[in-house]
Amino acid sequence: MTQIPHPLNLSDKVFISNQLQKKLHEAYQIAFWTPSRKNQKRRPSASWERWLKQKRKVVKTVFSVLVDQYRITDIRANSIAGFEVALDGILLVYSLVTLGLVEC
Repeated sequence: MTQIPHPLNLSDKVFISNQLQKKLHEAYQIAFWTPSRKNQKRRPSASWERWLKQKRKVVKTVFSVLVDQYRITDIRANSIAGFEVALDGILLVYSLVTLGLVEC
């Protein structure tokens, strides 16, 4: 994440620690969106929780397809640029298949 930072990241409940979030934001300008825990005092609205849960489900489904069908975790590259090229190719093929422009 420090090599190719993105300002907003959806994270798992493990990253809920305020200290960790503050430290990462100060050091790397990385912010996390995390689902709230059931025992958390200050919780977002129910509609926000539903939206977040739906988006997480979509992300997990897409990632599962990329891992299982496109073997995204098997990318072997010698540089970040090489990794990006391989990843771009996989995402391009996935997008074309999803849009129905090509058949796999």
